[in-house]
Amino acid sequence: MTDSPTLEEVARLAGVSRATASRAINGGARVSARAQRAVEDAIRRLGYTPNTAARSLVTRRTDSVALVVPEPDELVFSDPFFARTLHVVTNVLSARDLQVVLLIARPDDDKQRMLRYLRGRHIDGAIVVSHHAGDALPDHIAALGLPNAFIGRPWTKEDQVSYVSTDNTDGARQATQLLIDRGCRRIGTIAGPADMTVGRDRLEGWRQTVNEAGLSDEAVVRGDFTEAGGAEACEALLDAHPDLDGLVVASDLMASGSLRVLAARGRRVPDDIAVTGYDDLGIAEHTNPPLTTLRNPISEMADQAAQLLIEQLEGDSVPPRRVNFAPTLIRRQSA
Repeated sequence: MTDSPTLEEVARLAGVSRATASRAINGGARVSARAQRAVEDAIRRLGYTPNTAARSLVTRRTDSVALVVPEPDELVFSDPFFARTLHVVTNVLSARDLQVVLLIARPDDDKQRMLRYLRGRHIDGAIVVSHHAGDALPDHIAALGLPNAFIGRPWTKEDQVSYVSTDNTDGARQATQLLIDRGCRRIGTIAGPADMTVGRDRLEGWRQTVNEAGLSDEAVVRGDFTEAGGAEACEALLDAHPDLDGLVVASDLMASGSLRVLAARGRRVPDDIAVTGYDDLGIAEHTNPPLTTLRNPISEMADQAAQLLIEQLEGDSVPPRRVNFAPTLIRRQSA
């Protein structure tokens, strides 16, 4: 017997043909229960490890899944949203012996290279995080028929791709209503990017709520979900609306940058201006003062996205599914 057991040795020990042993290892198609058990027992006794490359030729499976993040790498590695997502997705998929391939692509520069990779079927499926309207990823993935799950509501093809999301509109409404209830009457917002559904939905929640309260909806500046972008947006917002007494910020990172600007301008939080963030991924607890924010259930969403993808990989024909989570208001000192 060789140091590395061969398929022929597995077949011989199991008392089946080489073809039957191969089918048993690669999914069990047209293999009796008795033969399947014999092959599995032989594999255990011999310590046989299948040749992954050869197996992929038979099954057309790579046992790899792409986590697609169409964002600059400096954002991916600085935002705790992506770290949490990658951690959870990797844990869930590794339990199924699936390897995660991280595909980072700037929304414009690397899109074609990323699409070539997806079209080449180097992976069995894809989980897409933080996609933008211009990348058209839902359209491309739907056209490829690639098993998929989006984290965040897609711009297009909602009925043709699976996704998990949270009610961002309601979360922003809760934050805005909290400020109204505490007496704020000049409430501005630092919104997310206009080409992301999360940016659009959180802005809409703020706007609906201030309008229903008879307040102005003019104090809006967009940011890019980074701390530096939040600081820059806050500077612009205060220059245009120096009398703000409330500020709804579409992410904790941007809110953290905003708090630094407010402190530099001598605006006390929450006495002079109350501030809310969004996400609650650790940053909000350590700002000065700690941030009132909306808890975005990222871990649960990432876990569910991985489960949706596994369903498609293991099922013959699984229709697209959507799963929505509710955000939770977390009250701290900033509001």
